[in-house]
Amino acid sequence: MQPADEILVKQSKKGDLDAFEQLVKRYENKVYNLAYRFLGNHVDAYDISQETFIKLYRALPRFRGESSLMTWLSRITVNVCRDELRRRKRRNLVFMDDKNSGVKNDTGYRDYVHTGVSSPEEILERKEFCSKVKLCLYTLSEKHRLILVMREIQGMSYEEIAEILQCSQGTVKSRLNRARQLFKEKFKWE
Repeated sequence: MQPADEILVKQSKKGDLDAFEQLVKRYENKVYNLAYRFLGNHVDAYDISQETFIKLYRALPRFRGESSLMTWLSRITVNVCRDELRRRKRRNLVFMDDKNSGVKNDTGYRDYVHTGVSSPEEILERKEFCSKVKLCLYTLSEKHRLILVMREIQGMSYEEIAEILQCSQGTVKSRLNRARQLFKEKFKWE
């Protein structure tokens, strides 16, 4: 049985690197997936994941446990992603790769589609569908893309999203509704 987050956090605060490593292993895929959905690039998502865990380690002494560790870690991840996007805007660079860059924990859209034995036609159709979804997702504004990723892909509750974004649940629901509408419009025309 794995120790609870609270115990690992307490041990990590005391300098126990093994406890911190357990936290990293427990949440690395969730952090990576959130960063990837936000940035659309495997290499950047990997870098952001690393930076997020460095920030977590440095900030852990200030973690009071008022929210779950995953909620707090998601907030850190979102902030690191936003910082990266701001840096890109200053440099006028946009990176979006469609190719798997060799990162082992790539869990793309294929997690959400049939994974049985498929014909080549079915594989191609799924690939085209996933590309279309990805393209539409990345044409949305940052706030709309983020809220769709958090709710529809990461499966976070309205409460968790509100806490991470530091806004009301009503705002979350409103933004999510608008993001869904925009996505549908863009998906229809792609």
